[in-house]
Amino acid sequence: MTLSPITHRRLSQFRANTRGYWSFWVFMGLLAVCLFAPFIANDKPIIVQYDGGLYFPTFVNYPETIFGGDFETEAEYRDAFVQDLINDSNGNGGWILWPPIRFSYDTINYELTAPAPAPPDRTNWIGTDDQGRDVMARVIYGFRISVVFGLILTLISSIIGIAAGALQGYYGGRLDMVMQRVIEVWSSMPSLYILIIFSSIFIPGFWTLLIILLLFSWVSLVDVVRAEFLRARNFDYVRAANALGMSNAKIMWRHVLPNAMVATITFMPFILTGSITALTSLDFLGLGLPPGSASLGEMLAQGKNNLQAPWLGITAFVSLAIMLSLLTFIGEAVRDAFDPRKTAL
Repeated sequence: MTLSPITHRRLSQFRANTRGYWSFWVFMGLLAVCLFAPFIANDKPIIVQYDGGLYFPTFVNYPETIFGGDFETEAEYRDAFVQDLINDSNGNGGWILWPPIRFSYDTINYELTAPAPAPPDRTNWIGTDDQGRDVMARVIYGFRISVVFGLILTLISSIIGIAAGALQGYYGGRLDMVMQRVIEVWSSMPSLYILIIFSSIFIPGFWTLLIILLLFSWVSLVDVVRAEFLRARNFDYVRAANALGMSNAKIMWRHVLPNAMVATITFMPFILTGSITALTSLDFLGLGLPPGSASLGEMLAQGKNNLQAPWLGITAFVSLAIMLSLLTFIGEAVRDAFDPRKTAL
């Protein structure tokens, strides 16, 4: 596929920002690893070979009776008894393929050699938290849920913000004045306190938090899109399209929105950063995801409450610092790519 000259120039400018370019690839690599977290950190094997058949516990829950046990409940693969059953395999010699980390985010290690939170060792590479759960596994799953949450929130809030700003900027007049006053009142409200109140009233959950944060996050793009539409609606090509009888919806979609997206896209990485920070803050205060969920904010709270276990606070801080720094560097590179005043060296 042949790229247009302007797209080629933007890609060149993006690559010219070395820090942002490599941050993009590092972030995509970390995200790819975390998206396949069940194959990297899990208390279930990836593949089990038993009595000549292959089983995939990561995808299917198998009862213990399948492997020659006595219980109809799901097999506990970390139990030495179940492992012996599989390895014996009725004398045929079975085998188990484990992920690199044999703990999921909620797996409790009952074989600790020190009281929880236990320090790092060969079994728990970054130690455990105060409930005996592996910190490395919780970081991997916490990174994934933070990024996925931030991406969904950024996407939905951007759609709403772009639509609101487009209506204000294109039509102007009384509609613009009324919506602008509503947005000014809504933006002046103490969003953090309202988020805390809502989070304490409703049962915490992924989608509940998403809706609560969406109430305020959509406002951030309205002013940018509104200004672009106000400027572009008076251009000659927009007036010509209007004179030819093209509908307002088509003019907004085909002619005005592409110009507004240039400024919008440059803000999206920073909106993503703010979304992840908001989720982390609520988790730190205990008003975020349900208890037991993989959360970097909850790990920060554990580090604050267990100063004798510095690996908890340090791990959470380093994970968040790396994630947010990479996103900030990517945002700067995207900003340079869409800046017509910059040229790639």
